[in-house]
Amino acid sequence: MQYLSVAQIANKWKLSERSVRNYCAEGKIPGAFLTGKTWNIPEDAQKPARKNKKQTAPATLLDILKAEKQSRLSGGIYHKVQIELTFNSNHMEGSTLTHEQTRHIFETATIGITDHSVNVDDIIVTANHFRCIDSIIDRANAALSENYIKELHFLLKSGTGDSRKDWFAVGKYKKMPNEVGGMETTLPENVHRDMQSLLSAYHAKATKSLEDLLDFHVRFEQIHPFQDGNGRVGRLIMFKECLKYGIVPFIIEDALKLYYYRGLKEWDREKGYLTDTCLSAQDKFKTYLDYFRIGY
Repeated sequence: MQYLSVAQIANKWKLSERSVRNYCAEGKIPGAFLTGKTWNIPEDAQKPARKNKKQTAPATLLDILKAEKQSRLSGGIYHKVQIELTFNSNHMEGSTLTHEQTRHIFETATIGITDHSVNVDDIIVTANHFRCIDSIIDRANAALSENYIKELHFLLKSGTGDSRKDWFAVGKYKKMPNEVGGMETTLPENVHRDMQSLLSAYHAKATKSLEDLLDFHVRFEQIHPFQDGNGRVGRLIMFKECLKYGIVPFIIEDALKLYYYRGLKEWDREKGYLTDTCLSAQDKFKTYLDYFRIGY
């Protein structure tokens, strides 16, 4: 094996001698070694590929959401998701805040002037929901777990009137039986068991389809693991999993609310109700992606 000096390699590769020395020191030239302070470089060594310093544009919706969240970009898809998902999910659960008030809270951290009384909990949950969305963006690729689902509930309900009730377990499973839509749910003593079973079955599939996500959501709502906040946590989970598995997300708006509830109730008999509702919501979300020129 013949070896060349730094100067000879620099001339051969059209680089500065400093660059060649740096490549050697960083171990980027296989076979190069020092004799004293002199580098010996194999004559057939290949020039290391240089990094493209120009950053490539984010490729996926998740990448873009992370980038816009980091830069606190106003008016982009991150901004849109925060307002639309928060307003609609809270509105479904009885929040009296308007879309404009929700936007104002997100943009200015103030409620703005209003001519009617505003429930303090509605304001707190709205601010908390923004934090939940940040969390699901940051941890979209992480596997779902009981601990993370509880963490979402804790973020959502912290500081609310419910959090000051001894019997209301913020960030913990329910202590008292509850119903949803007049239907019985899992009893408190069985919630941990049923959640473990649900997550185990869900994780058994390496990749997830839209139907898998919807089935998880239905089972989650049937368990209703928390005293309150199950709907919002459940919809946050669906959005997170859509981001993870490259499925176009969807936001259930007020016009679809009754169809959504019917779909949840009838899932075990007819999956089409909920599927069609969520596909309609997906179509609306695609208009956002088209506007911001994001591929899907």
